[in-house]
Amino acid sequence: MFKFFCRVLFSSSVLNLCELVALRPDLARLKKVLYFHENQLVYPVRKDQDRDFQYGYNQVLSCLVADVVVFNSAFNMDSFLSSISSFMKKIPDHRPRDLDQLIRPKCVVLYYPIQFPNVTRLLPRHKCLRRPAEPSHVDDLIRQQGDQQHRPNEPQSLRPEEGDLHESSYEPDNDRQMKPLHIVWPHRWEHDKNPELLFSSLIKLKQKGFKFHLSVLGETFTDVPEVFLEARRLLDSHILHWGFLSDKDNYLAVLCQADVVVSTAKHEFFGVAMLEAVHCGCYPLCPKALVYPEIFPEYLYATPEQLYKRLQGLCRRPNVARRHIVKVDTSSYSWDALKEHFGTLLAD
Repeated sequence: MFKFFCRVLFSSSVLNLCELVALRPDLARLKKVLYFHENQLVYPVRKDQDRDFQYGYNQVLSCLVADVVVFNSAFNMDSFLSSISSFMKKIPDHRPRDLDQLIRPKCVVLYYPIQFPNVTRLLPRHKCLRRPAEPSHVDDLIRQQGDQQHRPNEPQSLRPEEGDLHESSYEPDNDRQMKPLHIVWPHRWEHDKNPELLFSSLIKLKQKGFKFHLSVLGETFTDVPEVFLEARRLLDSHILHWGFLSDKDNYLAVLCQADVVVSTAKHEFFGVAMLEAVHCGCYPLCPKALVYPEIFPEYLYATPEQLYKRLQGLCRRPNVARRHIVKVDTSSYSWDALKEHFGTLLAD
């Protein structure tokens, strides 16, 4: 039999750790660390009967087997633990009680570590002036684009007259002040990200005659909500970029040019895209729910009307967003800040 000398088993909550240890009892002696980047007990579904009970049940059982249960946010941990009791009541006969009390002592919060690239070369001048020079902690992701052509089927900028993404970053302050507010939405094109709220707010702004630019990024999958097709038609004159940018440099360049990043999510346990956008100098607007009060406590809206009014105010005075220093220390979510914590976690 193959021999190995492992001391720690680190697994995602997607893995059924209970089954793995049952099939491989030799792994039981290892320190078993289970990392939750999401939890199935509160994962949003259109109808409750659509929820697959087995996924959540597997996660509960995995927690019982694990030695340490790690969550990427306090919201993720609290929502999981507080939902176990009601979730287990769905079992028709024997219903184990107080499982949350067995699991809670094992739980810790350790944020997902992001490798933030050095984006200094992409930032417009007004963003450079409000932040200190930053050393690159990872390989510099920024390279000259030159005359590089888009790959086939890659979304193109809908406004070619804006010129090269990198060249447009460095522009006189007066020109920047005259430009309309640039709003970016860098999320998956799925219903749980609630694009309907974003587009209804923007269409209302358009109807009221407000000027703004829009970049809708993020990945698309098999079933794209129909609202995207209608929104593209209605907001066409405002759109700068539409669709997934597979080239990371181009994606970062759009974030660096944008003024405001908006989340309208119904589901978020951490939110890498929002933190990346803030790292690139964007002013965040987030729902007063989910993980957002934990990370962005001063940049929340509670209702659709509040979101509209915040965007309306920023459209009137875009320099409020451009001059504001966001009170979120993104470096605390970086690999450099968190690697020692992960090292301690994985020590036996």
